[in-house]
Amino acid sequence: MAALTIADLRAAAARHAPDPACPCGALRCRGWESLPATFDGALLECVGSLREGDAYDEPTLEEFHPDGTRYDAPDAPISLAHFPYNRCELWRCVNCARPFLRYTEYGGYYVDPRIRALDPSLLIDPT
Repeated sequence: MAALTIADLRAAAARHAPDPACPCGALRCRGWESLPATFDGALLECVGSLREGDAYDEPTLEEFHPDGTRYDAPDAPISLAHFPYNRCELWRCVNCARPFLRYTEYGGYYVDPRIRALDPSLLIDPT
C-alpha cells in the first residue's frame, strides 16, 4: 500500500462535515494527546498510512519545528517526512468524517496511543 500524500490529507479534511453534536467532538486534540481510554474507538476508522517504505524501514525520529514550536503544540507544523508523522495513520470519524492523525508512542514500560486532529492549514512540505 502506498503512503498517503499531503494531497490525500487535504482531500480528507475537505470531506469533513462539521457536526457539533458528533461524539468525536469530545476529542479536542489540536496538538498531540493521549487517546482517552474512555473514548469509543469504534467511532474512528483507519483510512491509510503515512509511513513510507516497508515494515523493516526505520523512519527518522527528527522533528520539524522551524518556528520554535514543540511536538505537542497546537500550531506545530505537519511534515510527513518528520517524526511523528512519518509513523502515523490517517483515521476519520465514522459519523462526520473528521480526520485525525494517530500513532503509538512506545516507552520502556508503556504503550501510549496518540491522536491529533488534522488541521490542513498546518500541512507543509519542507523539501
